[in-house]
Amino acid sequence: MSKLHFTTKHANAATVQHNWYVVDGTNQTVGRIASKIAAVLRGKNKAYYTPHVDCGDYVIIINAEKVVFTGNKFEDKQYLNYSGYPGGKKEEAAQDLIKRRPEVIMERAVKGMLPKNRLGRKMIKKLFVYAGTAHPHSAQQPKELKF
Repeated sequence: MSKLHFTTKHANAATVQHNWYVVDGTNQTVGRIASKIAAVLRGKNKAYYTPHVDCGDYVIIINAEKVVFTGNKFEDKQYLNYSGYPGGKKEEAAQDLIKRRPEVIMERAVKGMLPKNRLGRKMIKKLFVYAGTAHPHSAQQPKELKF
């Protein structure tokens, strides 16, 4: 038989190993860090990445209140919420939202970069965002992930 015949290895739920990573958001640009975190949540950093399997790792973001925006986005960017009722649209600027709930900015940025299906909803549950440096996931011994 020829030695040039190879089979492609596909990951499944039994063969995937999930790791834990900690990302420090201090002085990091929101969009750039969010795209890298979304790739880790999907599992694109692994050699056995399979699109239809959740191969991704768990990610903890600390210091979410210290992320930065480029240009005038800090003053101009609007986050919209709509309740579904007439007159139920609420707008909030990024500078107001980062004071009130700094975790939401990173959660929404990463969620927008994940697939919009049941697999994407499963992946976003592996993201944990905290405004300060303290987090309750020290039992998992997360590794530092630098960008």
